[in-house]
Amino acid sequence: MKIHPTAVISEEAEIAADVEIGPYVCIEGPVTIGAGCRLLPHAILTGHTTLGERNVVGSHTVLGGEPQDLSYRSGTESYVRVGSDNIIREYCTIHRGASPGSATVLGDGNFLMAGAHLGHNCQVGNHCIIANNVLFGGYMEVGDRAFVGGNSVFHQFVRIGRLSITQGMSAISKDVPPFTMSAQHSEVLGLNVVGLRRAGWSAALRGEVKRAFHLIYAEGLNVSQAVEKARAMSWGPEATYFFDFIAGAKRRGICSLRTPRDQSKRFGLEPAG
Repeated sequence: MKIHPTAVISEEAEIAADVEIGPYVCIEGPVTIGAGCRLLPHAILTGHTTLGERNVVGSHTVLGGEPQDLSYRSGTESYVRVGSDNIIREYCTIHRGASPGSATVLGDGNFLMAGAHLGHNCQVGNHCIIANNVLFGGYMEVGDRAFVGGNSVFHQFVRIGRLSITQGMSAISKDVPPFTMSAQHSEVLGLNVVGLRRAGWSAALRGEVKRAFHLIYAEGLNVSQAVEKARAMSWGPEATYFFDFIAGAKRRGICSLRTPRDQSKRFGLEPAG
């Protein structure tokens, strides 16, 4: 184990033999750190925080801090659980769960760029890219391979679907359906076609998801009617997941489709009268 002499490490911590711990790192309480992890200078890990293997934790990052929730009571035993092969860059914060026994979870292979914040009880999947200064409110759910642009902010309880992409500087208070592009104020622009191609999706599979998207957003039905109509049809697993996700958007609803008229109004191009 390579530990800089200025690091402060709790006797309760369990640390694998090959972990690298840089200058002025602080490890407080029953933290568990798996093999191959690197903690860069001034990183802070506290509470019941568990890291899998081969994670990189950037300078001044804080993992396991108390949640920013007025219902939280100091001394509550809650958790941060981080998988393996994540890159967590400098000044990121991941807060532990707000209620007893609850956890904030980050899966495997994610890239959190500088300044990203995961609020209490967030559940983030695998291979997501979360760009600089993204703010996730509490109890969010993020599907695998989602991409979130820099300086975007998300309301608590929002869900982000798998293989979706959110434009930077967005403010999202509704669920982002899988495979879509979202932007600005809880708007969907269309399907994430480039992302689906990069994921190796065939033209036939992209076409089926396009038909599913059209049923939800372009047939003049409300969400309940569209989902009911979809249930009477035959779909593959990806489109089925798309409809299941939308059917589950009962707390926040789903992002609305931006139309050319919406764009005109946004930039003051709507004709008078």
